[in-house]
Amino acid sequence: MKPKIILPIILFTMIFFVLYFAYPLNGIPAASRTNHFTSDSLINKDESTMKTMNLTEEEWKQRLTPEQYSVLREKGTERPFTGLYWDNHEQGTYKCAACGSELFSSDTKFDSGCGWPSFYDVSSSSAIELKKDSSFGMIRFEVICKKCGSHLGHVFDDGPQPTHLRYCINSASLDFKKEEKKHNP
Repeated sequence: MKPKIILPIILFTMIFFVLYFAYPLNGIPAASRTNHFTSDSLINKDESTMKTMNLTEEEWKQRLTPEQYSVLREKGTERPFTGLYWDNHEQGTYKCAACGSELFSSDTKFDSGCGWPSFYDVSSSSAIELKKDSSFGMIRFEVICKKCGSHLGHVFDDGPQPTHLRYCINSASLDFKKEEKKHNP
């Protein structure tokens, strides 16, 4: 790379990190933010307690599409604004695409503008576990399905009230079950 190209990239990266760590989210300066998702009940400290579904990687490959396998088993990420559910506004339930465990309700889904389905709460805290993720030079928390141990996405503390959380979840890790409309006779 030429020096003329490297300098803007370095400057952009530095500005991004300064703004990311110093700019207030929800009116809370970075230095005084509390991590709403560091509850001991969600953070996985013992890997052995997590998975109840033990399939081999070959069995997962047969069960999942290539995109689902990449996201759920290899911790991949789909490109923003390309997934099936990022702009879904129907009422229903979002389940783990690998094992069918109920994860999120459409009642807690909101448009965060990030390009992935975003939720401010889980259907049940016993359905997921969080694991500290320090990849890509940042600290965040990975969201993992408790039943099968699959990667779903990440959770951030810049969501709306009442939780201030944004579960940023890959569409490829979800199946959606539309709510049945009740017909009155």
